[in-house]
Amino acid sequence: MKSMQGLCLVLVLVVVVFSVVQAGFGEAEEEKVLYVDHRAVETNYGLSSPNPLLMVPLTLIKGADAKGAVCLDGTLPGYHLHPGFGSGANSWLIQLEGGGWCNSIRNCVYRKTTRRGSSKFMEKQIPFTGILSDKPEENPDFYNWNRVKLRYCDGASFSGDGQDEASQLYFRGQRIWLAGMEELMAQGMHSADQALLSGCSAGGLASILHCDEFRELFPATTKVKCLSDAGLFLDAIDVSGNRTMRNLYAGVVKLQGAQKNLPRSCTDQLDPTLCFFPQNLIDNIKTPLFLLNAAYDAWQLQESLASRVADPNNDWHDCKLNHARCKVSQIQFLQGFRNQMLDAIKGVSKSNKNGLFINSCFAHCQSERQDTWFADDSPMIKDKSVALSVGDWFFDRVGVSAIDCPYPCDNTCHNLVFK
Repeated sequence: MKSMQGLCLVLVLVVVVFSVVQAGFGEAEEEKVLYVDHRAVETNYGLSSPNPLLMVPLTLIKGADAKGAVCLDGTLPGYHLHPGFGSGANSWLIQLEGGGWCNSIRNCVYRKTTRRGSSKFMEKQIPFTGILSDKPEENPDFYNWNRVKLRYCDGASFSGDGQDEASQLYFRGQRIWLAGMEELMAQGMHSADQALLSGCSAGGLASILHCDEFRELFPATTKVKCLSDAGLFLDAIDVSGNRTMRNLYAGVVKLQGAQKNLPRSCTDQLDPTLCFFPQNLIDNIKTPLFLLNAAYDAWQLQESLASRVADPNNDWHDCKLNHARCKVSQIQFLQGFRNQMLDAIKGVSKSNKNGLFINSCFAHCQSERQDTWFADDSPMIKDKSVALSVGDWFFDRVGVSAIDCPYPCDNTCHNLVFK
């Protein structure tokens, strides 16, 4: 009986690992298999720990459809909330879910048949790990806060506002954001003493786009900050000399009507597509912002720098799946990408209100996974983990501007290796 229970648990955890780590990957990535070492899986989901996974149910936002706040297919948006307790009862952490984007009618029609475009396909409950964990030994600074994951079902980082009647598509990301915030304010967030808006991947971009809007929800006396995890998507030149991400974002912004919701401080100066890139936004954000990113972001390597379109001969195939197989020339190209990232954050780094944790790993999204957020062998920069760095920054215990030395100097990374 125990062996059967163990097998079932392993199967559940495999599904959970794939779901959590693929949070930033678009539809093209859905069939990819992620390999992490056995130790990392154990640390992340408690196979070697007596602590059970915290599973939090889905709540649909009733009445959101009356405000036009619906998923791509017209279904109600949703969220998962685990109430705070003790000293954290009046503190709120909002995690915006990631999951790529859709930039064409065809892609969005497909997307509405998945959990990324319809609440009909969303999990009825999901695990809260990493920054969402309720255990102090897994999440020392935020474990007893009100912790929320706002589900992502619009395909434009919660920023679109339009529709395509012929395809029965609703681009209502901005309205979902507003309806979600209104719902949470009614749930008690209006009286928060402190609040943190976070997000991973496309959700990390959303946390940048909505950071100052989030600040405006609260009185000046409330401590409010924002965290972007793996959201620093760069307007970089790919291996073919083109700009894959710019082409992708151009489609997203135009199709979903995001222009009207992008920061005016940017759109008054630049083309709206360029204002979907964090590098053109972050210097004008007034609210304290923490950027957590891998310098060799696994998603950007696969889908931006060396996508199938940019690499038709598959010269980057092995390197994309496993960094250990990269050629010297390919590593040199990736070092150039890292330099672009460091250049993009120069302005943010000048203010001590902001925080940085840029490690030299081949990873994507490090705040939601337990093994990369806070564990015995978590990634570190100068002997400090991601969780402690974010906590030190949020509570103003010490300034945090941690930038790793270039690959391959960091032996604490939990690098992603794909099939």
